[in-house]
Amino acid sequence: MVTEDLRDRGIDDERVLAAMAEVPREEFVTHRDRDGAYEDHPLPIAEGQTISQPYIVALTLQAARLRPDHVVLDIGTGSGYAAAVASRVVSRVVSIERHAALARRAASVLRSLGYDNVTVVIGDGTQGVGDAAPFDAILSAAASGSIPESWFEQLAPGGRIVAPVGHGWGQRLHSVKLRKDGTRVVTDLGGVAFVPLVSDDPLPPRG
Repeated sequence: MVTEDLRDRGIDDERVLAAMAEVPREEFVTHRDRDGAYEDHPLPIAEGQTISQPYIVALTLQAARLRPDHVVLDIGTGSGYAAAVASRVVSRVVSIERHAALARRAASVLRSLGYDNVTVVIGDGTQGVGDAAPFDAILSAAASGSIPESWFEQLAPGGRIVAPVGHGWGQRLHSVKLRKDGTRVVTDLGGVAFVPLVSDDPLPPRG
């Protein structure tokens, strides 16, 4: 996986590659999918969600320009796999998941594997986790029409958000750097397909 699906496709951050090699992806998928855990495509998990393909996880982490002292916010815990990989690259990961059952299972798996620098929070990912801010990077595993402003409010100056933007087949993975003067620099990393970002807050009434 690391050589053919990652390094040969342009992933050259050695710390990310080492983390991808270390984390046992088979521990984060269903029993029926364990034999295909290292194939480069998403796999279904509970609650209609998916575990992202390895290349996209690695691309997201590389684009975030992570350092060992960074604190990361992971939007959409899912199986916990992306949080586990990120935890091998940074100091601390805070991961938020709106599905309580998924969050509890991910927290249990992460704990059993010894990833004790990951905190899993049950909540609305569109709101971020303000109590743990600021974050050096915010990484999302769910797509929306635009990146929530609450995430930028919780991002440290000089930090990056890497998130899918758009709907359906029109999604693009964006890396957005927040400069210290408050301006934002967007890099388009290519087309992707993620589950939609869902908010628990009802839409305001029209009119």
